[in-house]
Amino acid sequence: MAPVIANIPPAPVLEGATHLHSGKVRDLYRIDAGEHAGRLLMVASDRISAYDHVLSSTIPDKGELLTRMSLWWFDQLADLVPNHVVSTDVPAAVAGRAVVCANLEMFPVECVARGYLTGSGLADYEATGEVCGIALPPGLVDGDRLPSPVFTPATKADLGDHDENVSFDAVARTVGAHDAEALRDLTLRVYARAEELARERGILLADTKLEFGRAPGEGERGTIVLADEVLTPDSSRYWPADDWQPGRTQASFDKQVVRNWLTSDASGWDRTSGDEPPALPAEVVALTRARYVEAYERLTGERF
Repeated sequence: MAPVIANIPPAPVLEGATHLHSGKVRDLYRIDAGEHAGRLLMVASDRISAYDHVLSSTIPDKGELLTRMSLWWFDQLADLVPNHVVSTDVPAAVAGRAVVCANLEMFPVECVARGYLTGSGLADYEATGEVCGIALPPGLVDGDRLPSPVFTPATKADLGDHDENVSFDAVARTVGAHDAEALRDLTLRVYARAEELARERGILLADTKLEFGRAPGEGERGTIVLADEVLTPDSSRYWPADDWQPGRTQASFDKQVVRNWLTSDASGWDRTSGDEPPALPAEVVALTRARYVEAYERLTGERF
C-alpha cells in the first residue's frame, strides 16, 4: 500500500518556526529564533488514525491530552532514562499541546514491551507459537498475562505502511549488539515501572511502544534518550483491571472504540477495499474523547 497522506491537513504556520514534517498525529518544526533556536518543536494534533489511515474526523482535546500525559510519564521515569523535553514554553497558538525538544538521531526501531498477549503479538503467536522469535507457553488466549514481559521490537514503517515485528537479532544487526541490548533493557525497565504505577490505579498496561535516540554524533558512548510520546493511549494498550477477562477482546482506554466502529456493519466500510474510511459519528468521537480523558485522569490523578 502506498503511504496514506491525503487526509493530513496542512500544518499551521508558526511564526519563528519552519515546518519539517507531519505524521499521523504530530507536526514537527525547527525553531528558527529565540533561546531555543535550532531545537525542535513537536506539536500533537487532534488527528486520529486507524488501520493505516488518517481519519477525516478529529478528537477534540486529543493533542493536549497526549502531551500532558507524556509529560507526566516523563516525570515518573526521570530516574530511569532521560527524555527529549527541553521546555514547555511554546508559541501561544500551540500552547498545551506542544513541547520544545532536543535534536536526536533516532534509532530505526519501535521498542515494544508486552506484558499481555493481544494484537499483532497474538497473531504471531497463533501462527508460530512465538512473538518476535520468543517462544511462549502453549494454550494462551487473547488477553492472557505473559509469564514475564517480553521485548518485541518492530520496524519503523513509512506513513501508511505497517510496522513489522522483528526478532532481537534483527535489531542487533541494524543498530549493533551493544545498543540492541541497551534498548531492550530500557524498554523493559520503563514497562515495569509504568505497569506497576498503572496497576496501582486500577489499569492494566497490556503493551507499549517506545522510541529512543541520541544526540547527533555521540555513537555508542552517548546517552540514550527517551523521545516522541510515551505511554499515551495512542502508543499503549490500557485496560480497566476490573473488567479484564482473557479469551475475548478487552475493554480499553484507547482508540479501540474507533477501530470497532470502523469494522462494524454500521460504518459500511471495507478495510480491504483501499477506500478512505468514513467520518466518525458524533457519538463515537465523544466516547473516544471520554476514554482518553478517563485514562489521563485515572493515571495522573489530575482533572482535565
